[in-house]
Amino acid sequence: MDTTQDPRPLYRSALDQLEKLIAEAGPETLDRPTPCAEYDLRALLDHVVGGVHRFAYTGEGGLSLDVAAATGGVPDDGWPAALGRARARVTAAWAQDAKLDRPTSVPWGEVSGRDAVGGYVLETVVHAWDIARALDATDRLDERLGEAALAIALAVMPAEPRGGRVPFAPVQPAPAGADAYTRLAAHTGRAV
Repeated sequence: MDTTQDPRPLYRSALDQLEKLIAEAGPETLDRPTPCAEYDLRALLDHVVGGVHRFAYTGEGGLSLDVAAATGGVPDDGWPAALGRARARVTAAWAQDAKLDRPTSVPWGEVSGRDAVGGYVLETVVHAWDIARALDATDRLDERLGEAALAIALAVMPAEPRGGRVPFAPVQPAPAGADAYTRLAAHTGRAV
């Protein structure tokens, strides 16, 4: 990952995209399956919004593994507001430039704040694809974010081994000429 740049604007763009998708996820869609076999859309939204809170907690100085990445109790029509609260918290937690160079505890280890933000760009963009697939809305994904997240994934996620500290399924084949999101999904072990 390029650690000379500030990844927070990219993360804000990823959250913008996520916000638009979650606004489309009405109560009638929440039981739909997602590319994450263990999550229906409701459970995936819980995981994603909880992950934003977890990342906020690390920006506040906490250890990421001290908190569960789940929100619990969000009403079916409350996901946009839940993400809004999480977004406000994470934005405040990561507002200080000095935090980008501070050691930060995230689920995959201790890294610089800058690399932690990059990791959450990847997390947010991958799950945006998952949500978009469940909503049949992949045509509304920002290709620039897909390219950025793919670059991060290729730089920090080895193809092998998978499992343990690399909690992803084996890399899947992507069709020739696939867009960045499809290649990203395949690299993170999702069937495309």
